Parts: sequence; C-alpha cells; structure tokens
Amino acid sequence: MTGFSMASLLARVARFKELRSSSEAFVDTRIPEYQREIYNIIGRGVTEDADLEPMIADNRDFNLTMMKADPGKGSSQHDHETIECFVALSGSWAVTLGMAGEEEVFLEPFDVFSVPPGVMRGLRNAGTEPAHILAILGGTDPGKATWSPHINERAKQLGLFVNEDGDLVDTR
Repeated sequence: MTGFSMASLLARVARFKELRSSSEAFVDTRIPEYQREIYNIIGRGVTEDADLEPMIADNRDFNLTMMKADPGKGSSQHDHETIECFVALSGSWAVTLGMAGEEEVFLEPFDVFSVPPGVMRGLRNAGTEPAHILAILGGTDPGKATWSPHINERAKQLGLFVNEDGDLVDTR
C-alpha cells in the first residue's frame, strides 16, 4: 500500500445504500416514458444534472453509472464519443439501436453489451419488475450525450435544453 493510507482507500468505496440518485439527470428524464433514476458511482459521466455528484470522484479512464427503471421505461436514443458498455444487474433489458430504436438486443442479468461510439442506443426495462443496469463509459472525459432529433424537439416543447457546460436547463 505504498503511498496510500487506509482512509484514502476507504474513500474509494461506494456503498449501494448510500448512493444518491437523480430522476432529472438527463434532458429525457422529464419525458414520461424515459423516467428513471441515475446513480453516478465513479465520475460524473455524461450526466446533465450538475448537482448529482459521484460517490467516487477519481474517474481516470472510465465512468460508472447505474440506472434503475420501472418496466417499460429507460433511456431514449442517444450516442457518445466513447464506447459505452451495459451490464444488466437485474431484470431483462432491451438495448435499442438505430435512430428510432428499430433494432434491439436483449440482456439478462450479468450479460454485457459494448456499444461503439456513434451508434444511437437507448435502454428499456423489458421485464415486469423495476430493474438495475450498469453503464460504463470509456475515457476520463466521456463528453456529453448526443440526443436524437426527436428527443431534442420534445425537450424544446417542454422548455428544456442542455447548455454549453452540458447541464440541463429548465426555462419554464
């Protein structure tokens, strides 16, 4: 443990029961079918909620986020500048692919799917109970989510947009 104290190592533990979530972490979470809880575990990732601090700030080379969604809910179509890996923790998940989610890959607990940069993807809890899934984004700075034009238009109608810093702004 050269150079590390036990206290500094314990600061790198994220206890599930202590995780704080946001139901407004992204522009699409205000749209009913995309309501979900986002937990920043390591790094901020691409979260658009400036108040959602990660449990572990040191995010060199990757960011780790957990999502909880009710059946039929999840994230809308978006892409990233880096690889995004999904690991289903519970339930059944559909990873929707393409601009309108026209293709699907289903994940069961502990299945992993690595989505390359530039591929539009979304998530939907395809099960019958609330479920959790992990998202791992590559890079210390994974950039921001690029939302499908459909989501950007719906957000605009709701008075929402993402500012230059990547934070969600509600103009209502």
